[in-house]
Amino acid sequence: MTETYIDPSPANFQAFKDLPRDQPIHMLNLLLYRDHAEYPEGHEHHGNGWTGRRAYEEYGKTSGPIFRRVGGSIVWRGTFQTMVTGPDDRAWHDGFVAQYPNAGAFFEMIKDADYQKAVVNRTAALVDSRLIRFKPGEGGDGFV
Repeated sequence: MTETYIDPSPANFQAFKDLPRDQPIHMLNLLLYRDHAEYPEGHEHHGNGWTGRRAYEEYGKTSGPIFRRVGGSIVWRGTFQTMVTGPDDRAWHDGFVAQYPNAGAFFEMIKDADYQKAVVNRTAALVDSRLIRFKPGEGGDGFV
């Protein structure tokens, strides 16, 4: 299997922080769930037998109110079917695009104390992920 990623590297997070914070952003999320969620010893969900998908659902339930409070919304979501261009050994379970009114809203969310409690569910849920920031563009009938 290729390298896996759950949290941003310090360099990648710094690059994100260096971009403008006052414009709308789209965040592409690609998710690969664990077969069995991996909660830390002593956590209330440790040993409960949840799948990674179930732990991610808990992440959505517990982080959703904060996400919505900062103005976030989901503009697209889908379930993986097949890799058309990319490595054959990489498959994703789910993907979605989260929209934020600006990068400052994203920072407000991740600094929130309740979000920081909720994010343990995301970590327990995922074996691999990608989080990619995009500047929103206009839709239409052409590729460029």
